[in-house]
Amino acid sequence: MSIQAIETVVVHPLVLLSVVDHYNRIDKVSSQKRVVGILLGSRRKGVLDVSNSFAVPFDEDDRDPDVYFLDHDYLESMYTMFKKVNAKEKIVGWYHTGPKLHPNDIKINEIIKNYCNDSVLVIIDAKPKDLGLPTDAYIAVEEVHDDGTPTTRTFDHVKSEIGAEEAEEVGVEHLLRDIKDTTVGTLSQHLTTQVVALKSLQSKLHDISVYLTQVSDGKLPVNHPIIYQLQDVFNLLPNLNVPDLMKAFTVKTNDQNLVMYTASIIRAVIALHSLINNKTTNRAAEKEGTKKVEVEKEDKDEKRKKYRLRLCVDTTA
Repeated sequence: MSIQAIETVVVHPLVLLSVVDHYNRIDKVSSQKRVVGILLGSRRKGVLDVSNSFAVPFDEDDRDPDVYFLDHDYLESMYTMFKKVNAKEKIVGWYHTGPKLHPNDIKINEIIKNYCNDSVLVIIDAKPKDLGLPTDAYIAVEEVHDDGTPTTRTFDHVKSEIGAEEAEEVGVEHLLRDIKDTTVGTLSQHLTTQVVALKSLQSKLHDISVYLTQVSDGKLPVNHPIIYQLQDVFNLLPNLNVPDLMKAFTVKTNDQNLVMYTASIIRAVIALHSLINNKTTNRAAEKEGTKKVEVEKEDKDEKRKKYRLRLCVDTTA
């Protein structure tokens, strides 16, 4: 029975947190540019589910990619302990913090293949600068050359995404409470998310434009699968030359803007109403405080008069 090829790699939030923690711990005590670890998970119907991970001692020479160290004994002992906790989690690949592929990644991948035949490399950027997902997944493939030279091992990109179970989602939401600004309304958060998504879309469109320009100029060869996928994307775009479609888009946009405008006015009126109530309450409190001070002053004056009257009566007697 043939095993279905890996089409998608799903990385869980626990793995991302573990990798970031691993990177921060090593970054404080060493000048190492990247860290390496093992990925644990399961595989079903072309989907690789990466649910756990652990760090592995690793070091390399920046000047010579052939010089590196990976602690095999530590890897085997850690995997033995993890297998006692959860036997369903198998070694499915390895990770490093990149942020890009390194020349010795193929050799390291061959070592990991001793524990997993279809080893997957996931590059997790611990300090992402660009918009989008911080993960990139790769599998090792044989590259056949047209000139008849021997085949070479290289990496092929695989679709990756972030996924979580219900328990993990609750934990992530609990962690995000300390990060999110609770004073900001849901509308502001929604608009911020939309802006970030549009910026990410703009960067992807820029990459597509650069690629097509280089292909048209002859700097890059034509990759037919990529061209087919781009054609599918273009076919999904709506035809804006149809008047009825343009009218529908305009009406929907105007309706959404009207709702947002009305909500903003109501929010401003409520805020002004609360401000007026607050000022009225403060003024009433100030008046009551002033009355109390005046009553206390009058009581003190009455007591002083009575005391002086007593003194006069005693001296007369």
